[in-house]
Amino acid sequence: MRHIIYSMQFKGKALPGHEAGVLKATTSATSCTMQSIIGADGIEGSFHPAEGGMAFFESEVRIAGQHAFTESGTITFGEEADSVVFSTVGQGVLGPSADQQRSAGAVTWKIDSGEGLFEGATGFITSNFLISADGEVTDYQFGSIFLK
Repeated sequence: MRHIIYSMQFKGKALPGHEAGVLKATTSATSCTMQSIIGADGIEGSFHPAEGGMAFFESEVRIAGQHAFTESGTITFGEEADSVVFSTVGQGVLGPSADQQRSAGAVTWKIDSGEGLFEGATGFITSNFLISADGEVTDYQFGSIFLK
C-alpha cells in the first residue's frame, strides 16, 4: 500500500452553473512546497513554487442551506489522466469572514474513485478556501491518498 500526501494552493473561479443554486468551480495549482514557521510572533505559513507539473480542479457545488453546500468533482495531477473523483463528506460550510471582501469556507471530501496512477485510490482531502463576490477562489487543500 502506498500513501501519498499533498498540500497545494489552488486558484481560479467559482461561477453560477446552468441550474439555480449550483456553482461550477475551476481552479489550478502549480507544484509547490509549503513552509510553516513558528516563531516569537506566532506562526507564518507560505507556499513556494517548485519544479514539476500542475494540478487541475473542477467541481460542481450545490447550495444546501444558508451556509451549507455539497460538492463533487475531479482533481487531475499532471497532464496525463492521473485523477481522483471526490464527493463531500456530510456538508461543507461557507460564510462571512473577517475580510469583508471574501467569504470563507471548509469542506472534507472522500475519494470515490481514481484513474491512471490513482486507480483504486481511497482517502480524504480537506479544503479551506476563500471566495470573493466576483467568484475568485483561493483554495488550500491537504490530501491523504492511499494507493493499492
